[in-house]
Amino acid sequence: MSKPQFDPAKNALRAQQAAQRKARRFALQGLYEWHLTSNPSHDIMARTHAENAMHKVDTRYYQQLLSTIIREHDLLDRLIGQVIDRDFDALDGVERAVLRIGTFELRDRTEIPYKVVIDEAIELVKHFGATDSHKFINGVLDKLARRLRYEETGDAPPEEEPMPSPASEDDEADER
Repeated sequence: MSKPQFDPAKNALRAQQAAQRKARRFALQGLYEWHLTSNPSHDIMARTHAENAMHKVDTRYYQQLLSTIIREHDLLDRLIGQVIDRDFDALDGVERAVLRIGTFELRDRTEIPYKVVIDEAIELVKHFGATDSHKFINGVLDKLARRLRYEETGDAPPEEEPMPSPASEDDEADER
């Protein structure tokens, strides 16, 4: 039996995926803190960097997740609200943060397959959330994937009006 060949590209991809997984964990913790304290994202990021070994974390991705999700949380919450059967504000902080991360990735990080987005969210909530909350997260993100990534999932395009992009929301604010 021959020894497996070392594949540097495959190892680099695995390292990048692991670094992004760690970024998601820190982003979840930061979003949870933001939910409880309303601290600005730059304060949360500075404290996270000061208190943790970040050398194996995709810090650029962590910063993008935290700052974008905080800045666009209303828009992300409206997307989530289209597919859940309860009030978003009634969700616990971990579920809320995981859904925001998953929704952001489904909407903006199309290079990450939707199944990976859902799997990563499930792993986050299994680690940090309530016992069976992964079932809820899976169902919500699956519904969102069918709307936001219908080409990838093989579903028909959604019939309702698409949600405004963050840029068009800013344009509307400028007009007021």
